[in-house]
Amino acid sequence: MKKMLSASALVLGVMGAGVANAAEEVNVYSYRQPFLIEPMLNEFTKETGIKVNVKFAKKGMAEKVEQEGEYSPADVLLTVDISRLMELVNKDLVQSVDSETIEENVPSQYRDSDDRWFALTTRSRAVYSSRDRVGKLGEDFDYMDLAKPEFKGKICTRSGKHPYNVSLVSAIIANHGEAEAKEWLEGVKANLARKPQGNDRGQVKAISEGLCDVSLGNSYYLGKMLADKEQQAWADSVYLNYPGQNADGTHVNISGMAMAKYAPNKENAQKLMEFLTSDKAQQMYAEVNFEEPVKPGVARSELVASWGEYTADELPLETIAENHAKAVKLLDEVKFDL
Repeated sequence: MKKMLSASALVLGVMGAGVANAAEEVNVYSYRQPFLIEPMLNEFTKETGIKVNVKFAKKGMAEKVEQEGEYSPADVLLTVDISRLMELVNKDLVQSVDSETIEENVPSQYRDSDDRWFALTTRSRAVYSSRDRVGKLGEDFDYMDLAKPEFKGKICTRSGKHPYNVSLVSAIIANHGEAEAKEWLEGVKANLARKPQGNDRGQVKAISEGLCDVSLGNSYYLGKMLADKEQQAWADSVYLNYPGQNADGTHVNISGMAMAKYAPNKENAQKLMEFLTSDKAQQMYAEVNFEEPVKPGVARSELVASWGEYTADELPLETIAENHAKAVKLLDEVKFDL
């Protein structure tokens, strides 16, 4: 009988170990491109033994998670832009994460007050200027200056409705109020060299071709263009400027993460989220994508640091995001993209 019990215990032990090993995984839904996050995920697996399963998508994450409901395999959701994170929150697709580690690593300005989302990197909404025709913009330059007559016919930008620009308009509403934000949008529209189109890199290409002199664009695109043989000439034709240094500061957006509401591997999900805010992962983020680490004390890449120091807008992104609907409304009212 004792031998039978011992044998049974051994079998159960082996089965238990198998179940435990099978459970050592975490499922990630990501808008971030594979080459941007796989180095960090591979390092996490190396350190913890937890396998990371990733589904990449260009769009429709919220819709997919919502459709899957309580049967969704998603544990961690990785995305870019505060508006996309708020979409997950507003659709009740995420849950709070109580982690002292994450709270220590991510400044309160860049995380949800109810711990439903957290930033991983920051990216400034910069202004690019032609080296030949404009030069470096002064320290007093502010976003509001783009509405001045001196920029008539000189500005290029992607659609005002793109999340990056909606977030900038939301920040201007938060800092200056709706009336002034609308007046600013009308002024910028009057100063456009062409109808809003393309992406951030396309605006720098337009500057290099002489179609316009200044453009709005995320800072990390300069690094991407410098690393691309075909686009290096575009990057060499511009200066990168950080607006608002003597005003509200430069508008900063984020890439971020959240834990899915029905995460089946909750413990492993939290471990991954904590790892992604660690010094090692933050440094890897900085080197791979020319973004800036959200964790204080982690150095920017040498290239990004060469673009200069700047002061970011101190408004919490949560506050800025509250103005998203107002920003879209104003963009419609001034017919910005038409």
